[in-house]
Amino acid sequence: MRPAVVRWFYDRRLRDIAAQVLTLAVVLGVAAIFITNAAENLRRAGIASGFGFLDRPAGFSIAFKLIDFTPQDTYGRAFLVGLLNTLFVASIGIALSTLLGFLIGISRLSRNWLLSRGAALFIGTVRNLPLLLQLLFWYIAVLTPLPKPRDAISLFGIAFLSNRGLVIPRLQFGDGSGTFFAVVAAATVAAIGLATYGRRYRLRTGSSLPTGALGLGVVALAAAGSAALLRPAIGWDVPLLQGFNFAGGVRVPPELVALILALTLYASAFIAETVRAGILAVPRGQIEAAHAIGLSNRATLRFVVIPQALRVIIPPLTSQHLNLLKNSSLAVVIGFPDLVAVFSGTTLNQTGQAIEVIAITMAVYLAISLAMSLGMSAWNRAVTPPAR
Repeated sequence: MRPAVVRWFYDRRLRDIAAQVLTLAVVLGVAAIFITNAAENLRRAGIASGFGFLDRPAGFSIAFKLIDFTPQDTYGRAFLVGLLNTLFVASIGIALSTLLGFLIGISRLSRNWLLSRGAALFIGTVRNLPLLLQLLFWYIAVLTPLPKPRDAISLFGIAFLSNRGLVIPRLQFGDGSGTFFAVVAAATVAAIGLATYGRRYRLRTGSSLPTGALGLGVVALAAAGSAALLRPAIGWDVPLLQGFNFAGGVRVPPELVALILALTLYASAFIAETVRAGILAVPRGQIEAAHAIGLSNRATLRFVVIPQALRVIIPPLTSQHLNLLKNSSLAVVIGFPDLVAVFSGTTLNQTGQAIEVIAITMAVYLAISLAMSLGMSAWNRAVTPPAR
């Protein structure tokens, strides 16, 4: 009979457990060494550790912000401003790049030679240029040389484009504007009801109704009508040139415009190829069957091709959305105050607490990425039929 040690050595399950325990012990040991070394270095440098710095006044201002912020506010609020700016840029970039990517991907498969070749040229050019180079191109070569505010490019007399950014009208709400939101909300509910009825009608009869356009018309008519009736409560603050700059309206800084342009165009080129691959993955017989029952090319694409192509598109689309979120950190290059610039830049330089600042920034990006992955996975499960 073999001794216990020999039996343990020949037991594969026990060997696997021992290897995992040994690996975990090594990892924890290395982490303990790094933590101890960092704590000792911080103590020698006289730098306090911990997260108490978040409650101290920041002492700096932030050019672009979605919430109020003054130099007297805390580092914690500065972190919130940077986080909201990052989420704002990422949300707009994801929405625009997805829409543009689908349009370009479908155009790439068009029978129109000019449309197809133009889409292919766009994809090939944008995909093979570094994102940082494109960002600098839009900011330095396109937006910076724009005329000064006095010679700004007028867009229908209500918006103006200059080297200080894009100035657009701002919608103002006063007393009684709650009625406007109530009317628009009721119209939105009615539009959703129309869309639901149209889907059930199509499943029951095989014919489609223009419920989508009708629903949008109802919402637009309700918004325009209520805004006209409540004119004292709802109005537009149109920008006007006063001196050397514009007063009123909303100013979109050139840094934000350049960042959104670069991120959107770069991600849309990759999404377009993903969409093209997803459409080509749909069996040709499905398309021929749709044409055989009288569906037009548009209806075939909408009701047959795209629903099946989504099963192939969504997984790589998730990666592109995550890449866009992480690539938004390049905003620090052109001075846009995103999370990295505000927190891992200015805050780190002023407090010297690199470990805490970098750890918080990494944890936030990780949490956002995991949340986005979970959402896209849920969408993927919803469009993928269960395995038989």
